Amino acid sequence: MVLMSFSVFLPLLSCNARISGPLAADGSAAFSINLSLEPTMAILIQNISSVVGKKEGNVLDGSAISASMSGAPGISSISLRNTASTVIEGPIRISKISDFLAAGNSEDFITFEQRQNGGRCVIRINRNNGPEILDLLSIEIVNYLEAIMAPIATGEELTKTEYLAEVFTMYRNKALNDEIAGSRIRASIDFPGNVTGIKGGTFSGRRAEFNVPLLDLLVLETPMLFEVTW
Repeated sequence: MVLMSFSVFLPLLSCNARISGPLAADGSAAFSINLSLEPTMAILIQNISSVVGKKEGNVLDGSAISASMSGAPGISSISLRNTASTVIEGPIRISKISDFLAAGNSEDFITFEQRQNGGRCVIRINRNNGPEILDLLSIEIVNYLEAIMAPIATGEELTKTEYLAEVFTMYRNKALNDEIAGSRIRASIDFPGNVTGIKGGTFSGRRAEFNVPLLDLLVLETPMLFEVTW
């Protein structure tokens, strides 16, 4: 579940993301992530980088994102590397998930409880806490989001239809719209005990699976809630 929350905010662009790993009973976690940009989004980022005079390099810079995220709340270590110009992968270790991207005075992002006979983990993301959580991530991610005018970054309150219309008005590129609308975040998380209930995903044994449309997160037209009990 915690890596689900990491994946929710790391790949906030047109991409495919796959995440997997275990969550321990003490609230620590060690996960792996694989993230790849879709081709039209990659070209857009390259063009923007060229305009602002950025030197040639990886379109999605794993080392830069790792460096800027290393001091974020709850992260004990992160090491993302490029396997291609538009692909990053690597491990992230989280010391205490209730501290992960804990954002000031906003409502709780992650709630974690481990009791003697089970536990519960909840992630809440909405228009109130989403921008605050985003501010704790790397400037690279914020820049990507601003390039596609994501409401979670701009603060606009739009429907998903209105947002995609704005993107098309700006770039006149249906392929970009299709990539944003079709991108998914997939996470497979092993919990400390057999899962007994879930909201926002499916489960079998200790494992919970999530398959989240990226567009829902970019716009937050409807508050997002993910909950697992075990």
